[in-house]
Formats: sequence, structure tokens, C-alpha cells
Amino acid sequence: MPHNNHLYAILFPSTALVGSQLDPEEFGKHFISGSSKYYSGKLIFVEVDPAYRNPFLKIEEMLKTLTPHEDGRPRATKYVSTYRVLEHLDYDALLDLYITTPEGYTLGLKTGSQGQERQKGLIRVYAEINPVSMMLLSDLSFSEFGRFITAPDSRVGAPVMFFTQVELETDEFLKEFEANPLLSSPIPDIHPSVLRKSILELRELKDKHTKGLSPASPLGKIGFKNLRHGFLFASQDKSRFYPMPDLKTIEATNFRFWKYM
Repeated sequence: MPHNNHLYAILFPSTALVGSQLDPEEFGKHFISGSSKYYSGKLIFVEVDPAYRNPFLKIEEMLKTLTPHEDGRPRATKYVSTYRVLEHLDYDALLDLYITTPEGYTLGLKTGSQGQERQKGLIRVYAEINPVSMMLLSDLSFSEFGRFITAPDSRVGAPVMFFTQVELETDEFLKEFEANPLLSSPIPDIHPSVLRKSILELRELKDKHTKGLSPASPLGKIGFKNLRHGFLFASQDKSRFYPMPDLKTIEATNFRFWKYM
């Protein structure tokens, strides 16, 4: 039985471009529980046009070895590269994005419009995912932050960036913290007093637009339901946005993913 060849760029928890004869849902299950390599956590990957080629990425060499096992089982994973993958992918070659729960249930996201810019001055929490992994506060909108963090003169960004926004109502958090200083943090691994101090500092310094919260993003401990808007691939001249469906839509179309997200 012939198997279709796929090209997947793994974005979280690691970085890799791989070939696979598994469809996206099967690939998500394999990565979580079917591989001999132990991993427990969520997975984010994007399918790449199988016709895409870049001199840095030895895709043709990989395809020569992407053959079924002797017993006919499809080949699950053949690596192309684990280094500098994202910067060598053309955003136009990116197909659907997939997010997988620790239980192995996968939801596919299609590219879409970002819509109107959000409220100016609103402080947001951004989780950089690939190739840099950091957690930051910013008063910049989704697209503004993408341009800011990929600027050529940025000392903490990268020419290309894949990131998302974490849900946080800053005003509500500040009110709750004032009423209860022992309040647990709404963001894993970020002390609530540090979060409060950082929010107030960013509000006071009008010429400052970002404030680092953590040098390592705790995205692995944040449920997909706590992510806002979706995911963005950004650079100075291109971007590609994958909106997250609302919870009711996910529940209706992919109940198992919704249950564990």
C-alpha cells in the first residue's frame, strides 16, 4: 500500500524539519506516545509544502530514505535538519498548523486574517516559541510585536519568529493581587509579585514597549485554551497568521481535543 510523503516543521518542544509518511493526526500521536523516545507534553508543528526546496535543507536526500518499513508500515520520522530550520522556510510554503495535547489529540489550524488591530496601550503577554523561547510583556499589538522582535537591530529577537499571546487580564490581576498578596500567579513559573512589578513598570515608562518576564517560556505548562487569538509567523517583510477557533467551535468539531486542551 503506497503512503503519502509529508514534510513537517516541528516548532515546539524542539526544532526540526522531518519527513513522515504519517498524516498529521497520526504524526501527533506518534510524537507523543508512539516513538521510542520518551516525551510528555504538547506538540506544535506545521506542514510544509512537500515541493518546497532550499539549498540549506537537504530535503531530496531525506526523501531517498523515506520508505516504508520492511513489513509495510509507514515510516514515521526521517530528519532533514534540527538547526536553523525556521529561517530557511518560506512562509508561502507553510500549510496547516497543528497543535497536539499531551494526550495525543491534534487540532489543525488554517491560515487566516489577523483582523483589526487590538486596543492601543493594552499590556499583553507574549510567548516566543521558535527560534527563541522567552516570555515577555508588551503594549504592542500582535503584528506590531512581530515587526519589533524581528527588527534587524533587535538584540533580543531574531530575523524570523513564531509566537503566540497568553491570555491575561492585567487590570483584573492587579485588583486581585492587591486584595490577596498570596494569590497564585496566572502564568506558571512567574512569581505574581514579579508579574505585578513588571506590569506597573511598563505602564510608567512610556518609551519602553517590552519587558522580559522569563528567559525560558513556560508554554509547556500553559493549556491551549489559555492562548489568545492564535499563532503568528513574523518577519520584517512577511507574516503568516493562524487564528485559534473559539472554544465552542472546537468543542463541536473536535471534542477530544477540546476536552484536554
